[in-house]
Parts: sequence; C-alpha cells; structure tokens
Amino acid sequence: MVTFDPASLKARLAELETELNKPDFWNDQQRAARLSAEHQRGQRKLERYDALVSSVEFLQEGAGSFPEEELVPVLREVQGELGRLQEDALFSGEYDAGDAVLAIQADAGGTDAQDWAEILLRMYLRWAEQRGFKTEVIDQSPGEEYGIKSATVTVRGENAYGILKAERGKHRLVRLSPFDQANRRHTSFAQVIVAPLLDEAAAVEIDDDDIRIDTFRSSGAGGQHVNKTDSAVRITHMPSGIVVSVQNERSQAANKETAMKILRSRLAEKAEAERESELARERGGVSMGFGGSAVRSYVLHPYTQVKDARTGFEVGNAQGVLDGDLDGFIRAYLLQTAGDAQ
Repeated sequence: MVTFDPASLKARLAELETELNKPDFWNDQQRAARLSAEHQRGQRKLERYDALVSSVEFLQEGAGSFPEEELVPVLREVQGELGRLQEDALFSGEYDAGDAVLAIQADAGGTDAQDWAEILLRMYLRWAEQRGFKTEVIDQSPGEEYGIKSATVTVRGENAYGILKAERGKHRLVRLSPFDQANRRHTSFAQVIVAPLLDEAAAVEIDDDDIRIDTFRSSGAGGQHVNKTDSAVRITHMPSGIVVSVQNERSQAANKETAMKILRSRLAEKAEAERESELARERGGVSMGFGGSAVRSYVLHPYTQVKDARTGFEVGNAQGVLDGDLDGFIRAYLLQTAGDAQ
C-alpha cells in the first residue's frame, strides 16, 4: 500500500532548508536548482495536505450540523485530493517530478495508423489540459492522405514525466475503417514514446561525431506550430537510431537548440528504459511499455471498450477515453509498478 507520509516530508523539507541557507549553496548551480525545485514541490504537497486535513475536520464537525448537499462537494474534493496525494507518493525516479517530452509515431496500419496517431495526439492534449499541464507541439509531420506520421509535444507540470511514463508503448485501435470503401474492420497501431524534458545543463553528453544534422522546409497543414522557412532541423543520433525533428521555432538556431534538448531527453529515456528492463529481469518479470505487443487496446467495433494489457484496467466508454479521460489507466499502472518494485 502506497501512502503519503507528511512527517517524512516535513523532515526532508527541514534538511533542504538547512542546505538552502548555506552561504555556498549556489556555488554548484545545477545541484542548487535541483534542491530548490524539490523544496518548492515539497512545500506545495505539504500545503495541499494541510488543506486536506482542514477539509476532513470540516466534514467531521459538519456531520449532523450542515445539510447533506453542502457536505457532498467537500467530500468529493477530499476523495480527489487523497487520490492525488497517493499518486504523488508513487514517484521516486530521478526525473519523475519534472516535465516530459511526448512523441507519437504512426505504426502498422497505413492511413488508418496515421489517422490513429492524430487521434492519440488530440487525446493527450485534452488530457493534459484537464490536468492543468502546459503543452506545446514542437513538431508535427502530416500523413500522406490523412492524420499524422508523427508528432512531438512538450508537457510541463508537476510530475508530468512520472505520470506520462504509464503511456509508453504501442496503442492498438480496432474500428470500422473510414478509409475502407467496403467499411471493413481494421486494426492499426501507434507508438507512444515518453522522455524526461531535461534542462540544458543536464549531464547527457553527445559526441558531435555521433549526430547528423539536416535542415528542411517545414511541412504540414499550417497553424500556429508551423513556420514557412527552411529553418526546420532534423538531428539523427546514429548510435541509437533516434531521430528528432523540430520546426516550430523562429530560427534554424532555435530549432537546433530545441532539437538537441529533445535528443538529450530521448537518450535519458533510453537509458532509463534499459535500467527498468534490467530491474524487471532481476525480479523475474517482463518489462512492458517500450514496444512489442500493444500495452492498450481501444476497440470501437463490434463493441466499445478500452483495456490495458498490463493492468487489466478497462472501461466501456471508449469515447470518454479518447476525449482525455486517462487518469484511471494511469493510476492503475502506477500502483501496479509501485507494488512490483516492493
């Protein structure tokens, strides 16, 4: 059972405050920034916990004194906040508390897969908006007829990477294809890749001889994320095969800077995936979420259901999920992985 421990958090905050008050604290700016961010996150969690305690006390004192309709909204808020505090306790990875890079790539299924990739992009943007996260589409490659071949999005907010790790892997769609004149059922796949969005000072070294940089003209249907110059940049990291494209910045230099940042993030994600796979082997399990079989299936015909292959969590309201209702799947995955690690 994963719990929120306010006493341990208060003790950690006291340790951090001692560090923050040392005269030489800012001599190591990278360490100082990391500890300052941890201190701010811890303070926010403690403030939320104190507000939760106040709400619980109000419910205890109000029982029998206030009309039920006045207490029900407070009870719902308490239940929601308890879930979020439990979720917070699940994050222990090096990058979990920080921002994320979300990449979506059309996989097997032709035009249907490219359409499916665009549906997933919409789903994640809606989910992020509902969570209060800030997003920016930094690259989008249009499909040959419909949809997109790929898209890359930055997601900024507390625990964004720790939460989005639950979405890594292949996502499978089963539906009556709108691109099939015979209206037959088709299965298509899209790959979701999630990496921590690293600061420029993050220690991920890239040898200049290991990368190839190409420039090209931005493509797509237009909109706020697409410019019209030859400033788009594609960086290929030859040892890993990772390719990163950025085209929404104002200049080639800015696109290159952002692309290098994303590449460092993807390399950090690759290293973390390898560590998780090794831990899974040591525990006698199988690491899932980085390829292979679908981690989640979205069935729209002949019935509607979304089911996660890793946790067994499922819902019948497929459209609700495609509209961004992902928290049930994410929480089930985080609870399972936390239990596996114990």
